[in-house]
Amino acid sequence: MTHIKSLKHTPLSRFAFGTMQFGGTADESASAAMFDASCEAGINHFDTAHIYTNGRSETLLGGFIKDQRDDLVIATKVAYDGNGDPAKMQSDFDISRQRLDMDQVDILYLHQNVGDDLPRAMEWLAAQQTAGIIRYIGLSNFASWQVMKAVSLAHDLGTRIDIIQPMYNLVKRQAEVELLPMCSDQGITCASYSPLGGGLLTGKYNDGAGQGRLATDPRYNKRYSLDFMHETAHALADLSAEIGVNAATLAAAWVARHESAPNPILSARSVEQLRPSLDAMSFEMDDALYARIEALSPTPPPATDRWEERS
Repeated sequence: MTHIKSLKHTPLSRFAFGTMQFGGTADESASAAMFDASCEAGINHFDTAHIYTNGRSETLLGGFIKDQRDDLVIATKVAYDGNGDPAKMQSDFDISRQRLDMDQVDILYLHQNVGDDLPRAMEWLAAQQTAGIIRYIGLSNFASWQVMKAVSLAHDLGTRIDIIQPMYNLVKRQAEVELLPMCSDQGITCASYSPLGGGLLTGKYNDGAGQGRLATDPRYNKRYSLDFMHETAHALADLSAEIGVNAATLAAAWVARHESAPNPILSARSVEQLRPSLDAMSFEMDDALYARIEALSPTPPPATDRWEERS
């Protein structure tokens, strides 16, 4: 396995922090406090995107990192609209670098699959890498076959896909079928997002009165609307109470415990909300607890759908 392990002689932290809330539900003060708390906990991998909070996320992050830039891994994304036109991506990336106040970005993702534009998008990414403007190439929200298509294109260009960013949590386990095994096989780092299921797995929605993205964002509400997901959240809360460990800590640590060793991307609106997730970084989850948590939600069938043969 040749996952990204270090950058500029800096070991990559096992957890990352996602700044999607910076400049939105988290104002500058709250964002700065979460950045500082993440650094103090040992996180050096920070993730943003061109579209987050209309650019405020990149601008705030760029201001926070100035005094420790050489010790951090900074990632951003282009092509959220699925447009792989190099001119459009170049324009957006130039704006992102201005906001971040960075000549070079460590990781640049295609935020979504760009369809037929993928060959020229990969050529553009490879050119950015050759010019030293980016270090690593990433893909976000790609299916495994789409990743492997990009892997082939990258190989022909003399480079590689270094990192992917799929959704993965206790109630969104599709990544286990092909994406996570593919990462292990291809030596691709997996920085998975939404380890808390949009807050569902913290238990705050269990009484129907929780406030957050599931209550305010129709996309998240639909994404986590299935009955079994809410049943799993209740079961995780019961287990949390039984063993005296916060449900958010268990949810984040469970993601990190997968045999493919994903790097979960933590996020929050405040330091107080973030603390239980940061606690997952030092929480030791044994095999028995991992299995108990895994059993709280359905395991997806293998890619062949021959689930009866799964050992």
